[in-house]
Amino acid sequence: MHGLFGSKKNNRTISKVLARDLGRHIYAVDLRNHGDSPHDQRHDYLAMAADVADFICQHGLKEPTLIGHSMGAKTAMVLALQEPDLVANMVAVDNAPVDARLSSEFPRYIQGMKKIDEAGVTRQTEADRILEDYEKNFTIRQFLLGNLHRPHGSSTQKFRVPLHILGKALDHMGDFPFMGSGETRFAKPSLFIRGTQSKYVPDEVIPLIGQLFPRFELASIDASHWVIAEKPEEFRQAVVQFLEPKE
Repeated sequence: MHGLFGSKKNNRTISKVLARDLGRHIYAVDLRNHGDSPHDQRHDYLAMAADVADFICQHGLKEPTLIGHSMGAKTAMVLALQEPDLVANMVAVDNAPVDARLSSEFPRYIQGMKKIDEAGVTRQTEADRILEDYEKNFTIRQFLLGNLHRPHGSSTQKFRVPLHILGKALDHMGDFPFMGSGETRFAKPSLFIRGTQSKYVPDEVIPLIGQLFPRFELASIDASHWVIAEKPEEFRQAVVQFLEPKE
């Protein structure tokens, strides 16, 4: 499960590698309002977790592992806590089960992407020039521009993601619907992978992770929030080691 503004395309390469190494089927999914999935006015973690639960049931998956990055990580956590019998274990990548405000760059991204939609661009290079005013990092711009497509019969490119829906949802994307009350816990194995250059999983939230996910392991990788893209081999090793049968 990808993060905000991502899609299943982001995880295509790492999915093939994990399928090879683990000898398991890997399903890369588009969460609602992203990629090829339907658009819906409701965009929150309870709704996304319910979508993934439906996907698991529709495909008859038995004891799957949930792997999610960022928004996908919180979706995985919510589903594991809500329906623990549906999953075997979970890997959460650079996010934690806490309420935290989203970084200010996300509203800025929405602004820039809306500007591109209004400009009626025909080439990605035009879109990139506009987005440069909102994000200096070329790699992040390319990630965001991966959502551009040319609608059938149109000469201009538009964003596939519904910017108005995601813009309204931003205030709640940092929320987490379960807090450490002691009643709701996921008692199966879980792995939390964090980027040491990222602020999403600071040391102070580790005790809270333990309250909700008492059998968790922690892997720290020298990377920013974009752990999988920056350090795919370290990520692969951490996941394979976690999922390999224990002695």
